[in-house]
Amino acid sequence: MGEIDLDGPQPLFEQVAEVIAARIEAGTYPVGRRIPAVRAMADEFGVSQSTAEAAARVLRSRGLTRATHGRGTFVIAKPSDVEEKDG
Repeated sequence: MGEIDLDGPQPLFEQVAEVIAARIEAGTYPVGRRIPAVRAMADEFGVSQSTAEAAARVLRSRGLTRATHGRGTFVIAKPSDVEEKDG
């Protein structure tokens, strides 16, 4: 699912984070379930692992995911839920 623009002006990590956030919103990755590991994201989007790690940090900083040591990164909220609380 190559939904990012490798030659576009927006940083790749932000584009990857936007795609994952959209999938969370759509229910592809439901609340309480894992998102793909950094390595899997890097492979899927054709980016470096450091870019995928940066995308994962963006998702955590937005309050969408939480990393659990030894288990993975889990969805804790949908973007629409977070926006409603902030708004």
